[in-house]
This record gives sequence, structure tokens and C-alpha cells, in this order.
Amino acid sequence: MEAPSRTAADQAPPLVGYDVFACDRALAEAVDRHLPPELLDGAREELRALGRATGSEQVREWGEQADSFPPRLRTHDRYGRRIDEVDFHPAWHRLLGKAVAAGLTDAWGRPGGHVRRAAGFLVATQAEAGIGCPVSMTHAAVPALRAEPEVAAVWEPLAVSRVYERELRPVAAKAGALLGTGLTERQGGSGVRANTTSARPLAADGEYVLTGRKWFCSAPMSDAFLVLAQAPGGLTCFLVPRVLDDGSRNAFALQRLRDKPGSRSNASAEVEFDGTTWARRVGEEGRGLRTVMGTVAAARLDRVLGSAALMRQAVAQAVHHASYRSASGGPLVDEPLTRNVLADLAVESEAATVLGMRLAAAYDSGTERERALLRIAVPAAKYWVAKRCVPVVAEALECLGGNGYVEESGMPRLLRESPLNSVGEGPGNVQALDVLRALRTEPAALDAYLREVGEARGADPRLDRAIRGVLTELADLEGAEARARRLAERMALVLQGALLVRWAPPEVADAFCAGRLGGDSGAAFGTLPPTLDLRAVVERARPAE
Repeated sequence: MEAPSRTAADQAPPLVGYDVFACDRALAEAVDRHLPPELLDGAREELRALGRATGSEQVREWGEQADSFPPRLRTHDRYGRRIDEVDFHPAWHRLLGKAVAAGLTDAWGRPGGHVRRAAGFLVATQAEAGIGCPVSMTHAAVPALRAEPEVAAVWEPLAVSRVYERELRPVAAKAGALLGTGLTERQGGSGVRANTTSARPLAADGEYVLTGRKWFCSAPMSDAFLVLAQAPGGLTCFLVPRVLDDGSRNAFALQRLRDKPGSRSNASAEVEFDGTTWARRVGEEGRGLRTVMGTVAAARLDRVLGSAALMRQAVAQAVHHASYRSASGGPLVDEPLTRNVLADLAVESEAATVLGMRLAAAYDSGTERERALLRIAVPAAKYWVAKRCVPVVAEALECLGGNGYVEESGMPRLLRESPLNSVGEGPGNVQALDVLRALRTEPAALDAYLREVGEARGADPRLDRAIRGVLTELADLEGAEARARRLAERMALVLQGALLVRWAPPEVADAFCAGRLGGDSGAAFGTLPPTLDLRAVVERARPAE
């Protein structure tokens, strides 16, 4: 008989060996809803394979290793030659290779490509969120590349390739490539118009050399970077490769890696261009912001999806724990108060997933109305979903009690990661003001939004009242800047409510409308009206097929 001190009585087993995709009912239903029927079988097969891999014990271990052994900067080789390379743990390369092989950088121009890719991104980043940055930046670079057809002809096939090649080599010698960005500078941050990096044109058309420093360079091990710099004609977008066509290293001096509380597996660097850094112009001089806006919008949607992934993994862990942990003679999940907390978290997670996947479907549609919807719904969704990620993960951690506050549980890693998506691609104020800008200057965006939420009018009185409340707020935009956050929040909540009323099971939509639109719950999670069918909501969120 095993000694009592060696047993693990009343402890949940590790959440491994499950299909992360198939067990996420909200995500699987969104894929079924938004993909054309002829693409469904192939997409389901791909996503289930990725889901089984992500939920495996091996991939979970890789995620822990990648986070525990962060990247290391090597500025010089043993002979004193400047190399500016970043060394990663092998687990990082394995995770990133799986993500690229799963097509998570390949969506543009493929039927259903954005929906399939968004679902895969939401699944894969649950193993380790840090891989989301290089995958996202590479995917998001494509709209900017297309502003310069000659550049796109070379780099787009490599960006959407399913081949991961970690070595830095000339682009002609590679079957796949990753792209990063270097937009922000220390004096400007999100205000990129204040950038001081300069671009001097060379004799050859479209070629320049850059001088300056970038404060945050995302994924500095990438093969090339989209950079903003001041050319003679104004702020302009450039492509800066790490390796030149002759095999020599471009002048790309990594000054230091940033010490971040989360996303530790992924490197972020401060980089300097010394006046000999070669760059290729992308788009017209003076139109750098316009060139990169498609890239920024695509990356913002990935912030929504990344937050949804963190929420889903946190909720899955909490429900799994409560299903095994006992209290008062039965599982915690059967305790009314615990069930209320878990249901509240599950509703928030499902709302984030449904909204993110709806916006991915808008990319696939490509109609004028859908493009207009993206213009206003992406910043609103990025603002609100990213903001909600931190309290969701923190509450889910608390569901595990003291076990959740130790590193072995994986919950502290999720918590450290949870604020990042709110910061990336513009923090909350930037998103809220972008919503306001769309309202003031793009009538088609507001019309598309109202049409979208109007699809659900009459289905729930609480939603109808919330829609009327938004219309009242929109009636007068004078002095709206001070309440831009409230406006973005309400628009995102109403859109989530409309989508859930249309597509989610009645118990989920009812709980969302009661807790977010009806004013019938408190500020903390776990204050939903007890008359709701909370057991069904929690059961739906259980990570088991």
C-alpha cells in the first residue's frame, strides 16, 4: 500500500491528452458556421490534428520549457564579428515550427482562409502564447507587402509558406520566412508620426539606407522587418532584411532584449540602424501610415484572438480543477457559488471567441459592408476583449486556490501574459479614439455595425434596450473623447450580445444578457442571477469531448 504522503488525494490530474479544438464547443461551432460546407471536412481534420497536438503532454512540456528558458542575445561570435542573433530554447523552435506547418501565417486569398487560420491561432497559442507574436506579425505583414508588387512577389510566398526555417540566409535560399515589425520609437510610442529614424534614398529606385533606433522590435530573429522612417517625402514604410542578397548581414544592431513580465519565450529588442542599413521602400513616400494600416488592423484582430485563447485556456483549467476537487462531499463544480463563478467566466470566454471568429469571417467575405464593419469593430473588440482578459485569467487562477498561485499549475504564466494584448498595436486609449474617429469620418462603418447588431433585434429585451442606449450615446459625439472608452465598451458588449443571441445556446445568451446588458449582476465574476441555467453553461465549457 502506498504511503499517504505519496498519494495525491483530492487533486485534479493534469489537463493533458485532450483535443483543444474539438473540446471548445464555441470555437468548433464558429468554424462550422463561418466556413463554406465544401471546406468544412478538411478544416475540421486539420484543426483537430492541431488540437490533439496542442493538448498533448509533449507540447504542454514544450510550452513550459520555452517560458522557463527565455531567449538570449548574442551580439558577437567567438571571433568578435558582429552577428546580432537571438538564441532560443529548442522547445521554442518546435512550437513555432508546428504553428507555421499548421498554416497559421497563411490566410490571405484562400477561401475561408481567415476563419481556418483564426481558429488555429486560437488553439495553438494555448500551448504557449509567446509564439503568437512572430506568427501574427508574419501573417499581418502581407497587406503592407502588397503595396509594392515587386516586394510582394518575393516575400509573400515565403510569409505564407508552411516551411519553418530558423537559419538566417539570403531570401533566395529560403523556402519560408518570418517577418517582424519595427514601428515604435522611444519619443513617440504609438504616436508614430513622431518617429525620427531617417531614410536616405540611394541611386537605385526604391532603395534607401536608414539611420535611427527602434524602441520595440518584435520577433528580432525574423528574416525581415517592416519599418517606418522619415524619407524626403515624409513618413514611409520600408522592408529591412536581416541578410542581403550577397549573403552578408545587414546593419541591424540589437542593443538589448526587453525584460518583460510575460511572453518571456518571445524576444523583443531595441534595434539600431547605423546609416548603412539597407532598406527597400514599400508603398509611396509619405504614405507609410496608410501602407501599414492593413497590417496593424490584422495584428489587432490577433490580439482579440490571443486574448480569447488565454481566456479559454484559463477557463478550461478552472472547470477541469473544479470537476475533480471536492468540497462538502462532492465536486466543487456542483457547489452553487462555484458554479456561478465558472459560468460567468465561461460566458466571457465564449463571447470573446464568437466575436473574434465573426471578425475573421468578415475578412474572408471581403464585401464593402464587411470591410466597413471591420473598420469599427476591430478596434472596439481589441479594446474590450483585451481588457477583459486580465480579470478573467485572475479569477480562473483563484478557482484553483493556492494551487493556482504556483508555477507548476501554469496559471501564473497565463496571468503574466494576460495584459500584453491590451498594450500591443495600441493601448486602450488608442483603440477607443480609433473607434471615435471611425464614427466621425466613416458613416459606412457605423451603418455596418448597426446592421450587424440589428440582426438580433427583437430576440431579447435586454439586448434591445442596450442597442437603444448605444444609439442615444451616438446621437451626440460632441465632447465624446472623454467618454470614448465607455462608448467602445458598450459597442463591443452590444455586438457580443447580438452574436450570442443569434448563435449561442439559449442558456449562454441569457447569461450574457443578464450579466452584461441587463444590469442584474455585480462587478465581480460569480454574481449572475441564480435562476439561470448555469449548470448547462459550465458543462458546455468543460474541456472534454
